[in-house]
Amino acid sequence: MLSVLIWIPILAAAVIGFWPGNAIPANRVRLVALTVSFLVLLWNIFILLKFDITNPGMQFQEYLPWNETLGLNYQLGADGLSILMLVLNSLLTWIAIYSSSKQTERPKLFYSMVLLVSGGVAGAFLAENLLLFFLFYELELIPFYLLISIWGGEKRAYAGIKFLIYTAVSGALILATFLGMVWLTGSTDFAFDAVSTENLSTAKQLLLLVGVVIGFGIKIPLIPFHTWLPDAYVEASAPIAILLGGVLAKLGTYGLLRFGMGMFPDTWSIIAPTLAIWGAISTIYGAVIAIAQKDIKRMVAYSSIGHMGYVLLAAAASTSLSLVGAVAQMFSHGIILAILFHLVGVVEAKVGTRELDKLNGLMSPIRGLPLVSALLVLSGMASAGIPGLTGFIAEFIVFQGSFSVFPLPTLLCVVSSGLTAVYFVILLNRTCFGKLENIAYYPQVIWSEKIPALILALLIIFLGVQPTWLVRWSESTTTAMVATILPADKTVISQATLK
Repeated sequence: MLSVLIWIPILAAAVIGFWPGNAIPANRVRLVALTVSFLVLLWNIFILLKFDITNPGMQFQEYLPWNETLGLNYQLGADGLSILMLVLNSLLTWIAIYSSSKQTERPKLFYSMVLLVSGGVAGAFLAENLLLFFLFYELELIPFYLLISIWGGEKRAYAGIKFLIYTAVSGALILATFLGMVWLTGSTDFAFDAVSTENLSTAKQLLLLVGVVIGFGIKIPLIPFHTWLPDAYVEASAPIAILLGGVLAKLGTYGLLRFGMGMFPDTWSIIAPTLAIWGAISTIYGAVIAIAQKDIKRMVAYSSIGHMGYVLLAAAASTSLSLVGAVAQMFSHGIILAILFHLVGVVEAKVGTRELDKLNGLMSPIRGLPLVSALLVLSGMASAGIPGLTGFIAEFIVFQGSFSVFPLPTLLCVVSSGLTAVYFVILLNRTCFGKLENIAYYPQVIWSEKIPALILALLIIFLGVQPTWLVRWSESTTTAMVATILPADKTVISQATLK
């Protein structure tokens, strides 16, 4: 069941990319990629509905011997940490392909790279072998580099190289840490359950754990490893920015939970206070820098840094409630960032600019963008954590689960949430409202351009009103993880609180 999520996109990418000749119209290549991604999304939803929420362990497991001498085998499984991330990956892949231009240059290469990224990310979320995870983790490196450097903006070459360097360093650190884990523990297998660090000294565990934190911290990214993010997000086209912020960053937070807290439970509490402060600083920094931006796409990019800091705070607190909030925040942030980047892309395509000083009155029917502006207001409210939307419930659970452990960092993150409202009020006030300085009839936004935002908006509202559908998938897994770190009496989730 799980291999379909990996190999169907990869095989489709190979067929599209190596199809002989260049006479195939771009819209036909797009239709093939769109169909494949939609079928994978449906299969992912089928797996989600079959998922047993009471089982904290891996489900739908697959095993195939590969290179047993090396300790590398094809092992797949899904649990509460990964199941929502798989759905997010397939959903945003479909959204990215759907929102791409029908006149995309070099369509065979473009859509094959997008599908290759989708398969690689799914493989990373599903891998139960350290080396297998690393192979899938690195699989997206070159495709994303090409997607940024070929179809990006004016500074796409610089942004692509910067992304490549940072991501390569992240992969090198993670590989070195994985090799160190196997070597120091004396294991002959890279399978998750075969590598146990509990018999290592505290010093060795801390050394390996720092490698995990920095390696995945670059991917999230956390300050001061964040400088690749604004350039990559801004220079990438809107569909690729959706994948970068909505999917790629989640590999970092997922890796931090899976390999940091999950494989170093004995020493996680030692670095937890540092991580909590780090997360709080990241949230404040991201919000303050976002306020100063004049480019709305760059503003959204910096907001991503802040919102990823909430996940780090929740991971540091390591309570059942905070970890449920961390998974919820990862999913919520993915769909909120996706709708923001999509709408920014529509505004740029119709108006011709992303500069706050040049945008005004888009809500007016005269401009021709009232629905787009209304959806932009909704997505800004969701990002700011307004009650009734999915962003609120995710942040609320993180804050409530973390406050008892780290009150000061949590309060700083609450302040950052308030600052999020500030820069989105600035963005919305200058773009959607304001006096019309000149009468301009922008090109009409057709319904096909609105569909991705409408789907994401409905999802944001539904999960905000029915948060159980957001938190139920990860409760058992996160509770089991916390049981290895904290006493059993602190691992019970308050069902009344979640409801």
